[in-house]
Amino acid sequence: MKVYGYVRVSSAEQNEDRQMVAMDNLSIPRKNIFMDKQSGKDFVRPNYVKMVKKLRRDDLLYIKSIDRLGRNYKEVQEQWRILTKEKGVDICVIDMPLLDTRTAKDLMGAFIADLVLQILSFVAENERANIRQRQAEGIAAAKARGVRFGRPPRPLPENFLSIRQAWKKKELTLHQAAQACGMPDTTFYGIVRRQETGEGGPEK
Repeated sequence: MKVYGYVRVSSAEQNEDRQMVAMDNLSIPRKNIFMDKQSGKDFVRPNYVKMVKKLRRDDLLYIKSIDRLGRNYKEVQEQWRILTKEKGVDICVIDMPLLDTRTAKDLMGAFIADLVLQILSFVAENERANIRQRQAEGIAAAKARGVRFGRPPRPLPENFLSIRQAWKKKELTLHQAAQACGMPDTTFYGIVRRQETGEGGPEK
């Protein structure tokens, strides 16, 4: 039996020290600790994939908390099944003693572990739905207050008005007019159209 640890942070800027201290306290050899600095939305992570290939039956895998394994709990459940059922690996979630397959060998223990994962999946999905709803409501409320989203429009070049007039008089082609203003053809055309229909806002 070999003991492994898996550590994950969502980006290179985040700090993995808390998880590494937990692994060190368990005396896990550093060569057996695999770390990804990547989102937990799926399991296409280079070091996670490498670790799974190394795992053998009766090996033990430590994770600080279940969300370090992943954020998509449907996929977490599938990975849990693959690791524990197909590969025969034990998993211990340090922050959640109920998720320790070493103590879940009997039918009741396995049932409790599966139930905990089901509950976590429901809570996570429900929270994601709530977040999306709060975001949508926040955006709608902000728009109602006149808040504009996206990058603020770039100031128009000083020659824009004269170039627009020359283009309207067909003294310049669309491409020539856009080039003279230092912008793509579609941008120049879009600004002119918005100004003519009264949608230009501060670009007028």
